Amino acid sequence: MVTTSNNSSSAFSFDHRDMMAFILVMSLHGLQSMITELLPEFSIGGLGVSIGPFWFVAMSVVLLFRSFWACLAIPVGGIVFGEILIGDFSALGAVEGLIVVTLSWFFVMSLITDPKDVKQIAALGFLAKAMEETAAWFIDVGKFYIGVEELEAISWLPETVWATEGIGALLQIIIAGVIFGAIPTLFLYPRLRGKIEPLLGMSPIEGRDGPMFTRTSLKRLIAWVALIPVAFAFETLSETSGGLITFTPEFVETYGQAFLFVPIAIAAVISFGLVAYRQRKVDGLQD
Repeated sequence: MVTTSNNSSSAFSFDHRDMMAFILVMSLHGLQSMITELLPEFSIGGLGVSIGPFWFVAMSVVLLFRSFWACLAIPVGGIVFGEILIGDFSALGAVEGLIVVTLSWFFVMSLITDPKDVKQIAALGFLAKAMEETAAWFIDVGKFYIGVEELEAISWLPETVWATEGIGALLQIIIAGVIFGAIPTLFLYPRLRGKIEPLLGMSPIEGRDGPMFTRTSLKRLIAWVALIPVAFAFETLSETSGGLITFTPEFVETYGQAFLFVPIAIAAVISFGLVAYRQRKVDGLQD
C-alpha cells in the first residue's frame, strides 16, 4: 500500500491512484449534482433557493484524500455531467468554479490534523462550502457593480445588493453546507474511511502533529484570495463575450427533464463500475 500524505509535493503528484481518485470523486459529484437537478427549487422570503448537490457525498469522499486532483475533480464533475452532457457549456463560465471550488477545498485539506476525528472533518467540509459561497457572493456583487448583470437591489440604494446576495449565499451555506453537508458527513465519512482507499491502492491518511493552520495553509489561503479576482475576470468575460468556447445543443430543453437521467446513468456506471472493478482487483490479489 502507498500511504498518502499532506505535504505540498505529494499534493500535486499524479499517478494511476490519483487518476482513479479523480475519476471517483468526479463521477460521484456529477451523480449527486444531477440527482438534485430533479428536485424543485423553493423560496424563502422571496429568494429562490435550490438544495444544490448533496454535498455530504463529495465531502465524505474528497476528504479521504489530500491531493490537489481530488479537489479539482469536484468542479470538473459538475462541468462534465452538469453542463457538457446536458448541452449547456461555456468555457469561460466554467473557469470560476474550477478556481473557487478547487482552491476552497485545497485550502481546507491543509487544515486536517486528525482524519479520524469525524467532527473535525465535517466542520472542515462545511468551511469549504462556506468559502465557495462567500467567493461566489463577492463575484456576483462585483458583476452588478460593473454592469454586466442585473441583480436584486433597490434602485435608489444599490448597496442593498450586498444584503440580498449575502442572504442567498447564507441560505446556501446553511442548506448545502450544514443540512445536506456536514450533518450527513458525520455518519457517512467514518463508514467510508479505510474502505475506499484500499480499493484505489492507498492506505488511509494518518493524522499529523502541530496546529491546524500551517505555512502550507497560509500559502493556499493566499492563493485563494489572489485568484478570486481572476475568477471574477473570467466570469465577467463569459457574460460579455458569449463564453468564447461553447457547447449549447440544450438537450434538456429539446428532450425534456427526462434527459437528466442520461448523465445520471453515465455517472453511476463510471463511479460504481470503478469501485466494482477495483474490488475484483483487490480480491484477486488476496486470492
